[in-house]
Amino acid sequence: MKQAKAYGNIAFLSTYPPRECGIATFAEDLINAIDNIGIISTQVIAISNSENCFYDNKVMYQIRQNERNDYIEMSKKLNASDIDLLVIEHEYGIYGGDHGDYILDLVNNLEIPIVTTLHTILSEPNKKQRLIINELGKKSEKIITMARNTKRMLHSIYGVESQKIEVIHHGVPLRLTQSRETLKKKFGYENRQIISTFGLIGPGKGIEYAIEAISKVISDSNTIGVKMVENRDVLYLILGQTHPALKEEGTSYRNKLEELVERLNLNKNIKFVNKYLSKDEIIQYLQLSDIYMTPYLAKDQAVSGTLAYAVGYGKAIVSTPYLYAKEMLSEGRGLLAEFSNPESLADCIKQILQDPYKKATMERNTAKVGRTMYWNMVAIQYMNVLLSIITSAPKIGVVQ
Repeated sequence: MKQAKAYGNIAFLSTYPPRECGIATFAEDLINAIDNIGIISTQVIAISNSENCFYDNKVMYQIRQNERNDYIEMSKKLNASDIDLLVIEHEYGIYGGDHGDYILDLVNNLEIPIVTTLHTILSEPNKKQRLIINELGKKSEKIITMARNTKRMLHSIYGVESQKIEVIHHGVPLRLTQSRETLKKKFGYENRQIISTFGLIGPGKGIEYAIEAISKVISDSNTIGVKMVENRDVLYLILGQTHPALKEEGTSYRNKLEELVERLNLNKNIKFVNKYLSKDEIIQYLQLSDIYMTPYLAKDQAVSGTLAYAVGYGKAIVSTPYLYAKEMLSEGRGLLAEFSNPESLADCIKQILQDPYKKATMERNTAKVGRTMYWNMVAIQYMNVLLSIITSAPKIGVVQ
């Protein structure tokens, strides 16, 4: 049964829990935050890749990812429904066809307005990838991106009209947490310098370079004034299970990482937490971390949910300079290391561990931006975009 309609009914097209996928988590968090505002009714059309995925009653329909006819049939259902607007969470890999082009079968037959949120924006797309974003740009009332530095790319590379592009931060859940030292004690990491990386594990994450960097960090102890920083106390937590969409490759990659840890004799300094983490677990691990690290290899990565979480919780961050990291770590919010370069990663880590003032300054700078990224704030921005399309209702004010 649908919620009472106030200003409109919005459907979200996305992967959705219990599917283990970052975009599924994003969609759930955004929808929950919009529901908490209570002005519009929301429902979900879930992109499914398994017959064994059982959804809650928020899901009104399912599309089988690789069944092209499902996309066409869904457009007919939506045209005949009381849904006023469809929000598409776009990532090439979650839709069927050539680079996910089945999504065009849906939008080209749809008669209701569309808003598209982009989770991947490539600086050098192939012809099909460019076509898909170009078509979504034509059909959508608004295109939402999560980083300012992608606006020019969307216009110049993909031909999206500039006035259609809105920039809204990736959201972060707000939780009250215990102090870093309390959580370290609780987890048995007292007196350790904690570096962490979390997310679904698979090739392209660059974790092999982070492991080599940790080896270089712990082999070096440095004196600052009269204080000795014992880098041997560093513990690097690699948090997350193998990516479910990359079972064979992901398992092989994880095995190589574990072999590297053994070969470098780092068992006391690196720990794998091989499980799909709940949001509360992620936040606790972030809170106890001294440094958050994303050593990713893809320079075009336009958004990272894991990095967004780290910014949201005011961490000192070390990252490779992919698109999203360059923007989020500007103005003293972190350090950028070279791609695929353990020496560069190690140097950044040591700069932070050996300079408590630099670390504290980074944390303050990061937290300042992080406070604007909580889902209640982000949901208001989405609501203003959606309401501007389906109604002439006045904008909602952001409560500071």
